[in-house]
Amino acid sequence: MPNNAMVFLYNISKWLGLLSLVLFTNALFGQLTGFMESDPVTPAVTNDFFRLELDRFKADFFVRLAINLTSMLTLVRFIYYKVYARFDFFLTFFMFNLIIFIITFLLNSNTGFSIGAAFGLFAIFAMLRYRTEDISARDMTYLFMSITIGLICSINGGNVLELFAINAIIILAAFLIEGNVFMKPEFSKSLEYENIDLIKPDRESELIADLRFRTGLDIHKVDIRRIDFLRDTAIIKIYYHDTKRRNG
Repeated sequence: MPNNAMVFLYNISKWLGLLSLVLFTNALFGQLTGFMESDPVTPAVTNDFFRLELDRFKADFFVRLAINLTSMLTLVRFIYYKVYARFDFFLTFFMFNLIIFIITFLLNSNTGFSIGAAFGLFAIFAMLRYRTEDISARDMTYLFMSITIGLICSINGGNVLELFAINAIIILAAFLIEGNVFMKPEFSKSLEYENIDLIKPDRESELIADLRFRTGLDIHKVDIRRIDFLRDTAIIKIYYHDTKRRNG
């Protein structure tokens, strides 16, 4: 466990360092560009930190935030949860989305945050993997979609209708793939199996029938991951269609 924690902290510090490098490079480039294009005798504009005014949190910010949260609620609650019935990554999806949205919106409105730097920020957060957790490819895909929606809502230069249309395309694509429209959603689990006589290739149908009887799942495919002849056990990954979860 300590080794996993150290690896996790190392990866956090590494990607935060890359994030700082991207932001610093973008800010430096913006300063150099502004210096080359601006009048050298233009007086500097002072910024009063203690002013009780909301210069950047105007109607545009709250409308974008509402569209962002509505899109995330539709994606996570009505597609992800309906398919997987899990709350594990709700906090991860929403907080990644909200943090990306706020950072990119504030930097875009304050320092001329470029689209290239925004996608660099997206790449850094996308590469940040939880080394102490076993996150499936589908969960990571939903995390990427959460980050993408936050970026689109914060830096998109179109109108409200265009913003709704872009988010609707992403959500519709997720629904068509995950919503049992083109294919049944497939789930998988790994389990330890003791009757290794049935793991032979010519007895696969018997193995599937036995696993169906024991688990009560609609198993249609199995994958032998590891065999332990000393203990007479095998690690098997089963693939099944969960119709009860979909109907619930």
